[in-house]
Amino acid sequence: MTDALELDVLWQEFHRVVNMTSQELATWLQVSDADEETEPLPDQAGTPTGQHVLAILQKRRTDLTDDDVRIMYDVVDTVTEEADIENEPEPEQTRRRHQLMTIGHDPLRP
Repeated sequence: MTDALELDVLWQEFHRVVNMTSQELATWLQVSDADEETEPLPDQAGTPTGQHVLAILQKRRTDLTDDDVRIMYDVVDTVTEEADIENEPEPEQTRRRHQLMTIGHDPLRP
């Protein structure tokens, strides 16, 4: 696992880029995973990464596992690389926004 200082920085950065609450993320995962004929169980909705982000949001920093830390790094890197969607065509902006929302980041929020 990472040292305490590095973990503090990661924790802060993760919570900066994940700008949706756990309730908003859970709702989004359910909505994005539903279709006309089926709707997943709440604890099974969304991608595995989205579910993991949701679980991390519900944890204390002292309860993080090595797998949690790995996911947090992945989410921070993904959001940092993909968040600038302003100059893309509208369909691409919407698609990318929805992808980022599955990991807890809504690029339309300040």
